[in-house]
Amino acid sequence: MKKGIAAVVLAGLLALVVGGAYINRRNQMATKDQAVTAQWRQVDAFLQRRSDLIPNLLEAAKGYPGQESAVAEINKARTAQRAAQTPGDRIAANAELQDALGAWLTEIGKDRQLQSNETFLQLQDELAGTENRIAVESRRYNDLVQDYNGYISVFPNTIFSRWAGFQPNTAYFSIAKAPSN
Repeated sequence: MKKGIAAVVLAGLLALVVGGAYINRRNQMATKDQAVTAQWRQVDAFLQRRSDLIPNLLEAAKGYPGQESAVAEINKARTAQRAAQTPGDRIAANAELQDALGAWLTEIGKDRQLQSNETFLQLQDELAGTENRIAVESRRYNDLVQDYNGYISVFPNTIFSRWAGFQPNTAYFSIAKAPSN
């Protein structure tokens, strides 16, 4: 009888230890997951700011020769980025927008008359500042994603993460070179 009581007590203690560890780790996983989500919102806010600056920049350069196809490509990429719903889709669309915008800025930057346009230069500086913020915030985002993924993938957290339904985050932001002035 004493062995039976001891076994029940031992099983109860084991359940408390495992349950406590599960709750503790689940809370830590939830906290890390929320940090990733919050940081993504920061990145997304700067992506939105850049998207909002682009029409003004294009308007300031309007009328300069040979840019129609590049402007159409920028607008197409901008529309795709704004329509993207998930971070992974926004990141992919951002890469296309950044490529199109960078190519256009490189080409249009050769125009001396445009480079003396104060409005264009001011908007270009605002865009460069926003690109820098995107780079900083996306690095922070990637660090948090890496921390979260590392935390849920090590033993014994990997067991608890499966029980709690936490999945690795695969939406890393690829940090490209900012468009040149």
